[in-house]
Amino acid sequence: MEQSPLIDIGLPVALAIIMVGIGLSLTRQDFAAQAKAPWASIVGTVGQLVLVPLLGIGVALLLNLPPALAIGLVLAAACPGGSTSNLVTYLARGNVALSIILTVVASLAVILTLPLWIDLAAEVVPGAAETNVEVPLAQTFGLLGGVILVPVLIGMVIKAKAPRLAVRLERYVGLVGIVVLVALIVGIVMGLRDRIGELLLASGPAVLLLNVLAILLGGALAYVCRLPRADQIAIAVEFGIKNSTLGMLIAFTVIRNDEIALPSAVYGLVMYLTAFALVWGGRRLMGPAAQDPVT
Repeated sequence: MEQSPLIDIGLPVALAIIMVGIGLSLTRQDFAAQAKAPWASIVGTVGQLVLVPLLGIGVALLLNLPPALAIGLVLAAACPGGSTSNLVTYLARGNVALSIILTVVASLAVILTLPLWIDLAAEVVPGAAETNVEVPLAQTFGLLGGVILVPVLIGMVIKAKAPRLAVRLERYVGLVGIVVLVALIVGIVMGLRDRIGELLLASGPAVLLLNVLAILLGGALAYVCRLPRADQIAIAVEFGIKNSTLGMLIAFTVIRNDEIALPSAVYGLVMYLTAFALVWGGRRLMGPAAQDPVT
Protein backbone atom coordinates (compact mmCIF):
# COMPACT_ATOMS: atom_id res chain seq x y z
CA MET A 1 0.00 0.00 0.00
CA GLU A 2 1.07 3.64 -0.50
CA GLN A 3 2.66 5.28 2.50
CA SER A 4 3.35 8.91 3.29
CA PRO A 5 6.91 10.27 3.68
CA LEU A 6 6.05 10.77 7.37
CA ILE A 7 5.86 7.00 7.80
CA ASP A 8 8.57 6.01 5.32
CA ILE A 9 11.12 8.48 6.71
CA GLY A 10 9.81 9.92 9.96
CA LEU A 11 9.01 6.61 11.66
CA PRO A 12 12.46 5.01 11.19
CA VAL A 13 14.15 8.23 12.31
CA ALA A 14 11.93 8.46 15.40
CA LEU A 15 12.59 4.82 16.31
CA ALA A 16 16.33 5.36 15.83
CA ILE A 17 16.15 8.26 18.30
CA ILE A 18 14.40 6.00 20.82
CA MET A 19 17.12 3.37 20.39
CA VAL A 20 19.81 6.02 20.91
CA GLY A 21 18.09 6.66 24.25
CA ILE A 22 18.49 3.01 25.22
CA GLY A 23 22.17 3.23 24.35
CA LEU A 24 22.48 6.37 26.49
CA SER A 25 21.55 4.29 29.54
CA LEU A 26 24.07 1.55 28.87
CA THR A 27 27.77 1.16 29.69
CA ARG A 28 30.33 -1.56 29.19
CA GLN A 29 30.23 -2.10 32.96
CA ASP A 30 26.59 -3.19 32.66
CA PHE A 31 27.62 -5.97 30.30
CA ALA A 32 30.54 -6.91 32.54
CA ALA A 33 28.32 -7.16 35.63
CA GLN A 34 25.82 -9.42 33.90
CA ALA A 35 28.63 -11.50 32.34
CA LYS A 36 29.77 -12.47 35.84
CA ALA A 37 26.30 -13.92 36.55
CA PRO A 38 24.76 -14.58 33.12
CA TRP A 39 21.99 -17.01 34.09
CA ALA A 40 19.30 -14.34 34.42
CA SER A 41 20.29 -12.76 31.10
CA ILE A 42 20.18 -16.14 29.36
CA VAL A 43 16.76 -17.01 30.80
CA GLY A 44 15.32 -13.61 29.92
CA THR A 45 16.77 -13.48 26.42
CA VAL A 46 15.72 -16.99 25.39
CA GLY A 47 12.27 -16.43 26.82
CA GLN A 48 11.82 -13.15 24.96
CA LEU A 49 13.06 -14.43 21.63
CA VAL A 50 11.43 -17.88 21.66
CA LEU A 51 8.70 -18.38 24.25
CA VAL A 52 6.81 -15.09 23.88
CA PRO A 53 6.51 -15.33 20.05
CA LEU A 54 5.32 -18.92 20.46
CA LEU A 55 2.78 -17.60 22.96
CA GLY A 56 1.66 -15.08 20.35
CA ILE A 57 1.09 -17.85 17.81
CA GLY A 58 -0.82 -19.86 20.41
CA VAL A 59 -3.13 -16.95 21.29
CA ALA A 60 -3.74 -16.18 17.61
CA LEU A 61 -4.73 -19.80 16.92
CA LEU A 62 -6.75 -20.13 20.12
CA LEU A 63 -8.88 -17.08 19.35
CA ASN A 64 -9.02 -17.87 15.62
CA LEU A 65 -7.97 -14.37 14.61
CA PRO A 66 -8.26 -13.22 11.00
CA PRO A 67 -4.97 -13.87 9.18
CA ALA A 68 -3.70 -10.27 9.06
CA LEU A 69 -4.45 -9.67 12.74
CA ALA A 70 -2.90 -13.03 13.67
CA ILE A 71 0.33 -12.14 11.90
CA GLY A 72 0.22 -8.72 13.53
CA LEU A 73 -0.17 -10.29 16.96
CA VAL A 74 2.85 -12.54 16.40
CA LEU A 75 4.78 -9.50 15.17
CA ALA A 76 3.95 -7.66 18.39
CA ALA A 77 4.95 -10.70 20.47
CA ALA A 78 8.27 -11.04 18.63
CA CYS A 79 9.30 -7.44 19.33
CA PRO A 80 11.78 -6.81 22.17
CA GLY A 81 11.27 -4.66 25.21
CA GLY A 82 11.92 -0.94 24.93
CA SER A 83 12.95 2.02 27.03
CA THR A 84 9.52 1.92 28.72
CA SER A 85 10.29 -1.53 30.14
CA ASN A 86 13.41 -0.13 31.79
CA LEU A 87 11.40 2.65 33.44
CA VAL A 88 8.67 0.25 34.60
CA THR A 89 11.32 -2.09 36.05
CA TYR A 90 12.81 0.82 37.97
CA LEU A 91 9.44 1.87 39.37
CA ALA A 92 8.60 -1.74 40.26
CA ARG A 93 11.95 -2.08 42.11
CA GLY A 94 13.25 -4.73 39.76
CA ASN A 95 16.80 -5.26 38.50
CA VAL A 96 17.26 -2.26 36.20
CA ALA A 97 20.68 -3.33 34.93
CA LEU A 98 19.25 -6.70 33.90
CA SER A 99 16.30 -4.98 32.24
CA ILE A 100 18.59 -2.78 30.16
CA ILE A 101 20.77 -5.72 29.14
CA LEU A 102 17.72 -7.76 28.11
CA THR A 103 16.35 -4.83 26.11
CA VAL A 104 19.59 -4.26 24.24
CA VAL A 105 20.41 -7.93 23.59
CA ALA A 106 16.88 -8.72 22.42
CA SER A 107 16.77 -5.56 20.29
CA LEU A 108 19.92 -6.66 18.49
CA ALA A 109 18.84 -10.29 18.19
CA VAL A 110 15.45 -9.49 16.62
CA ILE A 111 17.32 -8.25 13.56
CA LEU A 112 17.58 -11.98 12.82
CA THR A 113 14.64 -13.52 14.69
CA LEU A 114 11.75 -11.17 13.94
CA PRO A 115 11.51 -11.87 10.18
CA LEU A 116 11.65 -15.60 10.89
CA TRP A 117 8.72 -15.44 13.30
CA ILE A 118 6.63 -13.48 10.80
CA ASP A 119 7.36 -16.09 8.13
CA LEU A 120 6.46 -18.90 10.55
CA ALA A 121 3.19 -17.19 11.46
CA ALA A 122 2.33 -16.82 7.78
CA GLU A 123 2.80 -20.57 7.38
CA VAL A 124 0.91 -21.86 10.43
CA VAL A 125 -2.01 -19.40 10.65
CA PRO A 126 -4.98 -20.71 8.64
CA GLY A 127 -5.67 -18.49 5.64
CA ALA A 128 -2.49 -16.46 6.04
CA ALA A 129 -1.12 -17.73 2.73
CA GLU A 130 -3.95 -15.89 0.93
CA THR A 131 -2.98 -12.56 2.50
CA ASN A 132 0.18 -12.45 0.35
CA VAL A 133 2.32 -11.23 3.23
CA GLU A 134 5.91 -10.90 2.10
CA VAL A 135 8.81 -10.03 4.39
CA PRO A 136 11.94 -9.28 2.32
CA LEU A 137 14.70 -10.57 4.58
CA ALA A 138 17.47 -8.36 3.19
CA GLN A 139 15.34 -5.23 3.49
CA THR A 140 14.21 -6.17 6.99
CA PHE A 141 17.72 -6.94 8.22
CA GLY A 142 19.01 -3.67 6.77
CA LEU A 143 16.17 -1.63 8.25
CA LEU A 144 16.49 -3.17 11.72
CA GLY A 145 20.26 -2.81 11.67
CA GLY A 146 19.94 0.85 10.76
CA VAL A 147 17.32 1.75 13.36
CA ILE A 148 18.56 -0.51 16.19
CA LEU A 149 22.22 -1.52 16.09
CA VAL A 150 23.78 1.73 14.90
CA PRO A 151 21.68 4.04 17.17
CA VAL A 152 22.38 1.90 20.27
CA LEU A 153 26.11 2.10 19.57
CA ILE A 154 25.86 5.88 19.08
CA GLY A 155 24.07 6.19 22.42
CA MET A 156 26.76 4.14 24.18
CA VAL A 157 29.51 6.28 22.68
CA ILE A 158 27.80 9.47 23.87
CA LYS A 159 27.36 7.93 27.33
CA ALA A 160 31.06 7.03 27.49
CA LYS A 161 32.42 10.29 26.06
CA ALA A 162 29.94 12.85 27.40
CA PRO A 163 28.00 11.42 30.37
CA ARG A 164 26.41 14.76 31.33
CA LEU A 165 25.10 15.26 27.82
CA ALA A 166 23.78 11.68 27.88
CA VAL A 167 21.78 12.41 31.03
CA ARG A 168 20.22 15.50 29.45
CA LEU A 169 19.40 13.78 26.17
CA GLU A 170 17.90 10.75 27.89
CA ARG A 171 15.16 12.90 29.40
CA TYR A 172 13.70 13.68 25.98
CA VAL A 173 13.80 10.21 24.48
CA GLY A 174 10.75 8.95 26.38
CA LEU A 175 8.77 11.98 25.18
CA VAL A 176 9.73 11.21 21.57
CA GLY A 177 8.54 7.64 22.05
CA ILE A 178 5.13 8.73 23.38
CA VAL A 179 4.61 11.30 20.61
CA VAL A 180 5.53 8.77 17.91
CA LEU A 181 3.23 6.12 19.40
CA VAL A 182 0.27 8.51 19.56
CA ALA A 183 0.88 9.73 16.00
CA LEU A 184 1.06 6.17 14.70
CA ILE A 185 -2.13 5.12 16.45
CA VAL A 186 -3.98 8.15 15.04
CA GLY A 187 -2.66 7.30 11.57
CA ILE A 188 -3.82 3.70 11.84
CA VAL A 189 -7.27 4.74 13.06
CA MET A 190 -7.65 7.15 10.14
CA GLY A 191 -6.44 4.58 7.61
CA LEU A 192 -8.83 1.90 8.90
CA ARG A 193 -11.67 4.18 9.97
CA ASP A 194 -14.28 2.22 8.01
CA ARG A 195 -13.43 -1.02 9.86
CA ILE A 196 -11.71 0.20 13.02
CA GLY A 197 -14.51 -0.88 15.37
CA GLU A 198 -14.65 -4.40 13.95
CA LEU A 199 -10.87 -4.77 14.00
CA LEU A 200 -10.53 -3.45 17.55
CA LEU A 201 -13.14 -5.91 18.77
CA ALA A 202 -11.21 -8.70 17.07
CA SER A 203 -7.70 -7.70 18.19
CA GLY A 204 -8.31 -6.10 21.60
CA PRO A 205 -9.03 -9.26 23.63
CA ALA A 206 -6.18 -11.12 21.91
CA VAL A 207 -3.70 -8.34 22.66
CA LEU A 208 -4.80 -8.11 26.29
CA LEU A 209 -4.58 -11.90 26.70
CA LEU A 210 -1.11 -11.97 25.12
CA ASN A 211 0.11 -9.13 27.31
CA VAL A 212 -1.11 -10.67 30.56
CA LEU A 213 0.11 -14.17 29.68
CA ALA A 214 3.52 -12.84 28.65
CA ILE A 215 3.93 -11.09 32.01
CA LEU A 216 2.87 -14.19 33.92
CA LEU A 217 5.16 -16.35 31.77
CA GLY A 218 8.13 -14.13 32.49
CA GLY A 219 7.56 -14.14 36.22
CA ALA A 220 6.89 -17.88 36.36
CA LEU A 221 9.94 -18.73 34.25
CA ALA A 222 12.22 -16.61 36.41
CA TYR A 223 10.71 -18.15 39.55
CA VAL A 224 11.18 -21.71 38.30
CA CYS A 225 14.78 -20.87 37.39
CA ARG A 226 15.28 -19.70 41.00
CA LEU A 227 16.25 -16.16 40.14
CA PRO A 228 16.14 -13.40 42.78
CA ARG A 229 12.92 -11.45 43.14
CA ALA A 230 14.35 -8.33 41.50
CA ASP A 231 15.30 -10.44 38.47
CA GLN A 232 11.83 -12.01 38.40
CA ILE A 233 10.30 -8.54 38.21
CA ALA A 234 12.68 -7.42 35.47
CA ILE A 235 12.01 -10.47 33.30
CA ALA A 236 8.23 -10.26 33.79
CA VAL A 237 8.34 -6.62 32.72
CA GLU A 238 10.56 -7.35 29.70
CA PHE A 239 8.21 -10.08 28.54
CA GLY A 240 5.15 -7.86 28.79
CA ILE A 241 6.27 -4.31 27.99
CA LYS A 242 7.15 -4.30 24.30
CA ASN A 243 8.67 -1.89 21.80
CA SER A 244 5.40 -1.71 19.89
CA THR A 245 6.76 1.13 17.74
CA LEU A 246 9.11 -1.41 16.15
CA GLY A 247 6.18 -3.67 15.29
CA MET A 248 4.39 -0.79 13.60
CA LEU A 249 7.55 0.16 11.73
CA ILE A 250 7.83 -3.33 10.22
CA ALA A 251 4.12 -3.47 9.39
CA PHE A 252 4.13 -0.04 7.76
CA THR A 253 7.45 0.14 5.95
CA VAL A 254 8.24 -3.51 5.10
CA ILE A 255 4.94 -5.43 5.00
CA ARG A 256 2.92 -2.29 4.19
CA ASN A 257 -0.32 -3.44 5.77
CA ASP A 258 -2.30 -1.32 8.24
CA GLU A 259 -4.22 -4.31 9.60
CA ILE A 260 -1.00 -6.07 10.56
CA ALA A 261 0.10 -2.89 12.34
CA LEU A 262 -3.07 -2.70 14.43
CA PRO A 263 -2.18 -5.30 17.12
CA SER A 264 1.10 -3.49 17.81
CA ALA A 265 -0.79 -0.21 18.13
CA VAL A 266 -3.33 -1.71 20.53
CA TYR A 267 -0.51 -3.42 22.45
CA GLY A 268 1.16 -0.05 22.85
CA LEU A 269 -1.91 1.16 24.73
CA VAL A 270 -2.73 -1.98 26.71
CA MET A 271 0.78 -2.38 28.09
CA TYR A 272 0.58 0.99 29.82
CA LEU A 273 -2.45 -0.24 31.74
CA THR A 274 -0.77 -3.47 32.87
CA ALA A 275 2.40 -1.48 33.67
CA PHE A 276 0.57 0.04 36.64
CA ALA A 277 -0.22 -3.45 37.93
CA LEU A 278 3.43 -4.46 37.46
CA VAL A 279 4.65 -1.47 39.45
CA TRP A 280 2.14 -2.13 42.23
CA GLY A 281 2.92 -5.85 42.35
CA GLY A 282 6.67 -5.33 42.18
CA ARG A 283 6.66 -2.89 45.07
CA ARG A 284 4.59 -5.23 47.19
CA LEU A 285 6.87 -8.15 46.30
CA MET A 286 10.07 -6.29 47.13
CA GLY A 287 8.67 -4.62 50.25
CA PRO A 288 9.30 -1.11 51.62
CA ALA A 289 12.89 -1.90 52.52
CA ALA A 290 13.94 -2.22 48.88
CA GLN A 291 15.06 1.30 48.14
CA ASP A 292 17.54 0.55 45.39
CA PRO A 293 16.01 -1.32 42.43
CA VAL A 294 19.38 -2.30 41.01
CA THR A 295 20.74 -5.58 42.34
